[in-house]
Amino acid sequence: MFATALRLELNRRNQEYAQVHRLPHQLSYGAEPTVAYEPSADALRHGNFLDASYAAILAKPDWKRRLNKPHSQSKSSLPRSDRRWRELDSCNSSDALLMNVFCYPCVCESSSLIGMMGVELGCAPQFGMRARVPLLNGRFDRTEVDMRLGNLLVESKLTEPGFQQKTKKFVQQYRDFDVIFQRSLLPQTRETYLSYQLLRNVMAAHATGDSFCVITDARRPDLIEAWFLVVRAVKPGDLRRRCKVLTWQELAEALPVELRSFLGAKYGIVVDGQQLPAREEAI
Repeated sequence: MFATALRLELNRRNQEYAQVHRLPHQLSYGAEPTVAYEPSADALRHGNFLDASYAAILAKPDWKRRLNKPHSQSKSSLPRSDRRWRELDSCNSSDALLMNVFCYPCVCESSSLIGMMGVELGCAPQFGMRARVPLLNGRFDRTEVDMRLGNLLVESKLTEPGFQQKTKKFVQQYRDFDVIFQRSLLPQTRETYLSYQLLRNVMAAHATGDSFCVITDARRPDLIEAWFLVVRAVKPGDLRRRCKVLTWQELAEALPVELRSFLGAKYGIVVDGQQLPAREEAI
């Protein structure tokens, strides 16, 4: 319910945003189409990104590679294009939102933001990092983490329906599963554990000694509740203290005015007490 409501809001907001700013884009098929943005003709701008963030991404090869992440449903949901559709083209992409914020110039030099994140000033974000989570067979799960910022692993969420689920047999192959979690307290069905992405990333933080943070939208209380249901099952007190959840709205309080205005206009992300920008209003 919450995911659907937020997706509808972002779809409608971005249709107006793209038209007002005359940004190259296409609409997905369906009654409530999603906006998929395209780069400008000179490839120096992209409608899904604030200009300053996009320029910083293009200037850093490791960040630029993240733009190539394929769109898994483009063949069935989007019109054909000479250019292959990417996941970060979608107005609902939580990865694009994450990069808009943390690739913005000097944002990681904000003491307020860094204080919220609990990391050292000036650390550079890494996107799509492969975490090495040990398995019982001596191998490692190298599933990617959305971002690493200093000693903090970050999972970014926006309109995703949840944190996925996996069979109990699959999850119990992780070496430290029973060291970290009280099984009976975890959200689960008879055959599966819910919120698998959270379980995996908490285990990754345990393996690396890092902290772990979920960043989600304040309009997604379902994801925040799912987070607390997992954290209550974490047995090591030190690890539990290294786990946190933040909302995009909380982070917006510590962001530069230009970036905060962009988030308000395009995503409807505003701090408490701030008036929501009109969808048709230019930044």
